[in-house]
Amino acid sequence: MIARVRAGEPEAYAQLVRAHTGIALRAAAALGAGADAEDVVQQAFVKAYCSLGRFKDGSAFKPWLLAIVANETRNTVRTAARQRSLAGREAAFVEAEPLIAESADPAVAALEIERRAALQSALEKLSEEHRLVVTYRYLLEMDESETAQALGWPRGTVKSRLNRALRKLGRLLPDFQPREGGDERG
Repeated sequence: MIARVRAGEPEAYAQLVRAHTGIALRAAAALGAGADAEDVVQQAFVKAYCSLGRFKDGSAFKPWLLAIVANETRNTVRTAARQRSLAGREAAFVEAEPLIAESADPAVAALEIERRAALQSALEKLSEEHRLVVTYRYLLEMDESETAQALGWPRGTVKSRLNRALRKLGRLLPDFQPREGGDERG
């Protein structure tokens, strides 16, 4: 697909944009872009297009794009120079993609919303690097190698920071139980 874009085929980039807009919006919202998530994603796609000459052939597009989204989000939040409230982040994250089916039992839905709010609050208390690794690995459901590529870290660093972050989340959320297993998503 990248080769088609580099060859000047505009529809090829449009296909990449359509395929990755959802996850890019979730990433921007989860990383704190709030109401600016759409602007961040649009700017990230423009920067990605302009930087395609530096994209390494054979690499995965999604982690590369999400690294750009993360940088754009950081820049936007820094430029705005205002703290986003927990409620604003949660609202933006929920708006980015429906997380609970409309047909769900209201009690189950309420519990899920409460759990997500507690998780978001706990994530706010983590360092930026721990928040990033948890967000990429679990909230954006990227595997270990995609997370390493997106963050520009070695896989060992992803593993160790994720381990530390999960232990901290365990202390902040006593009921938090990450799924066991090697490269399982969860």
